[in-house]
Amino acid sequence: MTKKLGFGCMRLPLLNPADQTSFDKEQLKRMVDTFIERGFTYFDTAWMYHNFQSEEVVKEVLVDRYPRDRYTITTKLPIMMLRSEENQRQTFERQLQKLGVSYLDYYLVHSLNEATYKNATKLHSFEYLQQLKAEGKIKHMGISFHDSAELLDRILTEHPEIELVQIQLNYVDWESDSIQSRKCYEVICKHGKPVVVMEPIKGGTLANVPEEVEAMFKKAEPELSISSWAIRFAASQPQVMMVLSGMSKYEQLDDNTSFMQDFKPLSEEEIALAHKAAEIINASTAVPCTACRYCVKGCPKQIAIPEYFSLFNQKKRFSAKGFTTETAYYSNLINDHGKASDCIQCRKCEKICPQHIKISEVMKEVAKEFEG
Repeated sequence: MTKKLGFGCMRLPLLNPADQTSFDKEQLKRMVDTFIERGFTYFDTAWMYHNFQSEEVVKEVLVDRYPRDRYTITTKLPIMMLRSEENQRQTFERQLQKLGVSYLDYYLVHSLNEATYKNATKLHSFEYLQQLKAEGKIKHMGISFHDSAELLDRILTEHPEIELVQIQLNYVDWESDSIQSRKCYEVICKHGKPVVVMEPIKGGTLANVPEEVEAMFKKAEPELSISSWAIRFAASQPQVMMVLSGMSKYEQLDDNTSFMQDFKPLSEEEIALAHKAAEIINASTAVPCTACRYCVKGCPKQIAIPEYFSLFNQKKRFSAKGFTTETAYYSNLINDHGKASDCIQCRKCEKICPQHIKISEVMKEVAKEFEG
């Protein structure tokens, strides 16, 4: 039976957190080795991850070191960046080269929303993926999705050839009006497709929960980590075939594989506890940023958006006033990045944000908090 934990390659271990390409390759190789030794096989990457170098490092630490039948590999068509069908073909061929493989187990149209779905339709992306499947260059075609359940229902109705859907699903976003985890999950179930879960720990934020939630979880399961609740909640949904975790340290991988090796779904009482935790966490989180970093590349003012949001959340969570540790970190960051007040409200970031955050508006609050 396939184990339900997948290795997400968007948050790999780094030697320098400020440099998304400074991979800690020795630690990463150890992580890959342990992952495979413990019977896990699924690796998920994408064209744009780690400043466009994730696919290449996956080749180095996985593909070059293991026979092809030891792992399952997924990458994605960066539809948000493509302008022509020829560009689409060139990108796919380049991805095969970067990964060093002759075929992909899964190939997904990346980050579909209203705008990118229009582009995928214009470029005949679904027909192209069907062609790749017929040629044996991909085994399965699918989509990753960041929009409303209504749009997802329309896409799956118009394209029954889609074989799986990757969505953001976690206990905090289960009833979210913007992310719509539950509603999207139910649409996929209606269409009879398997679900791949991304952001089960919401960019690591569900490993660092309010003290009340931590005490609640520890009382129920003293031996399990806080993050295990998030991954197990996602894996407990019957239609879920795989839960991706972006593991940036060996210790995270060691923990995740320990409780997912012989996975047991949450009980009704445990699911109720997770929903209670969601209510508490949602009440204490100012900005639901997962630090995916999609917003960073195109910012004309080079604003460190995810870092500023993280500092802002920390300060708000603990109701800190005046000059704090967060203020000091903010002061360090603005030496090499634009300040929050430098935002010109071009909204390029908002068009690509999977969490639908009104970034330009929140930046005003961040500037007020840290710049006075």
